[in-house]
Amino acid sequence: MTRITRLALTVAALALTATLSGQSAQLSIDMLMATPFPTDLAAAPTGGAIAWVSSNSGVHNILTAQGPDHKWRAVTTYTGDDGLWITEPGFTSDAKTIVYVRGDGANRQGESPNPAQLQDGTDQAVFAVPVAGGTPKRLGPGSGVVPSPKGQRVAWVSRGQIWSVDLATTEAAARLVNARGAASGLSWSPDGSMLAFTSGRGTHSYIGVFTLASKELRYIDPSLDRDGNAVWSPDGSRIAWIRQGAAPRARMFSPRREVDEPWSLRVADVKTGMAKQVWRADAGYGSAFQAVVADSQLHWGAGDRLVFPWEKDGWLHLYSVPVSGGTAALLTPGNFEVEYVNIAPNGARMVFNSNQDDIDHRHVWTVPVDGSTKPVRNAVKSIGSEWQPVMTSDGNVAAMHADAQMPPHIMVIYPDGNAHSLLENTLPAGFDPTKLVTPQQAIFTATDGMPIHSQLFMPKDIKAGEKRPALIFFHGGSRRQMLLNWHYMYYYRNSYAMNQWLASQGYIVLSVNYRSGIGYGMEFREALNYGASGGAEFNDVMGAGLYLKNRADVDPARIGLWGGSYGGYLTAMGLSRASDLFAAGVDFHGVHDWNQGIRTFQPDYNVLDDPDFSRKAFEASPMSRVDTWKSPVLLIHGDDDRNVSFIESINLITALRKRNVEVEQLVFPDEVHDFLRHQNWVRGYKATAEFFNRRLKNKTATETQRH
Repeated sequence: MTRITRLALTVAALALTATLSGQSAQLSIDMLMATPFPTDLAAAPTGGAIAWVSSNSGVHNILTAQGPDHKWRAVTTYTGDDGLWITEPGFTSDAKTIVYVRGDGANRQGESPNPAQLQDGTDQAVFAVPVAGGTPKRLGPGSGVVPSPKGQRVAWVSRGQIWSVDLATTEAAARLVNARGAASGLSWSPDGSMLAFTSGRGTHSYIGVFTLASKELRYIDPSLDRDGNAVWSPDGSRIAWIRQGAAPRARMFSPRREVDEPWSLRVADVKTGMAKQVWRADAGYGSAFQAVVADSQLHWGAGDRLVFPWEKDGWLHLYSVPVSGGTAALLTPGNFEVEYVNIAPNGARMVFNSNQDDIDHRHVWTVPVDGSTKPVRNAVKSIGSEWQPVMTSDGNVAAMHADAQMPPHIMVIYPDGNAHSLLENTLPAGFDPTKLVTPQQAIFTATDGMPIHSQLFMPKDIKAGEKRPALIFFHGGSRRQMLLNWHYMYYYRNSYAMNQWLASQGYIVLSVNYRSGIGYGMEFREALNYGASGGAEFNDVMGAGLYLKNRADVDPARIGLWGGSYGGYLTAMGLSRASDLFAAGVDFHGVHDWNQGIRTFQPDYNVLDDPDFSRKAFEASPMSRVDTWKSPVLLIHGDDDRNVSFIESINLITALRKRNVEVEQLVFPDEVHDFLRHQNWVRGYKATAEFFNRRLKNKTATETQRH
């Protein structure tokens, strides 16, 4: 086993291997997208094993590794770019079986996504497979699968109802709980005798507790509010949860910095049902609950302390409070944000990643649940980022890692500070990471004065005095942050690969972390007048354009825009309002009318309910300024998009054609928002590059200005 403390050594080794083998070739989007993407890292409750999902050119499988050598192997053997993703892997209590979900959920019409047009159809279902290998067993339709901490029983949700099966028997899966509402957030008691869950009722929600032996269902401390995120005490006698106050539905895509009724923590005796409030958020900042990325937003730690996220100081941090009540202790002080959060098996420490001391990266830290010492950064001082940390049952920390050149992969960090990178036999033949550029941090000023972070990708072959075409990329979300390395989300890992490829094609690329994104504090995320409340991000679009226009190495007549989803919205905003600055754009499934965008998520949304807001929302939309749109655009969309309705692109192309704007299109039948098929991502990116090559790269400045 090779333990490495400087992961950059792997980059040099791969470059040398590619050169010696004669396989090193010009950087291509096919090669970049062929690098496997790991996600959904899980630790076994015993034995020290880990498991994760590896997505490799559209083929998704579960891999596992175990000490001391941590050599990975495949547990499943699926083949083909069929659009059937794997999620939610988890070990049974004996660590001998992995349960998981395969496929995506249905839309409002009950249709499961099927972008590969598989004639047998598709659905979303729960499976179990032996860790030692074997044929996966389908347990039933559904998702949200949770193995019991005792025995072999697993539970999951199907059509809002809880189903279960005991894998130690030959019994068929059956509905476990008969209840109104939509169940979610399943949580087993430590002895596996009871199951807690959130019962969603639309306007409110309850914490339900189901006892398996007696088949008794009880609702704990029901109220008019919204309860969720139930967590058990180690002895199973008490249960804690988060309560958010009843309130009118918040406006979507609009800032929310505080609420009238702050959220709180409650604890109940399971046997008697007696409950009490043990802590309440202060009024003002932090009164609106903001989640971290975790299996549960609430953790019951050692010494009877509850650990939770809170934005009291305008930054998303971890706090803890005694179960008996009291003042919350800040565990992670500073101007940074916590993101992925987990708890040690013994409940004594939290393991998390954050951008502490390195705002455009992520690193792994640990901190005691009582805050007795300050957070300690993982001993591996990498030049990239780490995310999804988990503590293994044998005392290691496993996480994902990537840097500017090396794509995402699994890394196991040992107590002595050494690390083992699970890269062997994972990267495509001939992949040479040294051909990738290292993006530079660039901070420019928006037109209203706000500082905006971005990543600048400079072509390696640029010469002094040259003026290159330039592209600006906008991520989606908008609750996202692009980093100075490969990204930890599949959609933006792809975007990062595309920006690298565009830089290799000779473009200067600026990837913009516009306001309403994460990583820079609550005031930045909940920026005033952002989105449907005013489109304030357009100041960042213009700031980015002017920053590039004023660079000596950029041809100011050949600046283009591209992005997806919310980034498609900002691309369309730039083209509709500033075609004199932006010569062309590629819009992946963008929002073009906020009133339509909100209706996609809230079908009962009516513009007449609040005419002032709906008017402002339209004015903040590209469709309101389509008359001044002059630059050519490529629209890319899948017609089973559940996030941004396909009608958004139909309405836009209709309006642009009436105004004689040059519009090109690429449509993927039956594809969803975050494309499920690898080949559709590659095809979309190749079409994007070809479009920009015709519209920007292969045109002289005079030709572009004449257009």
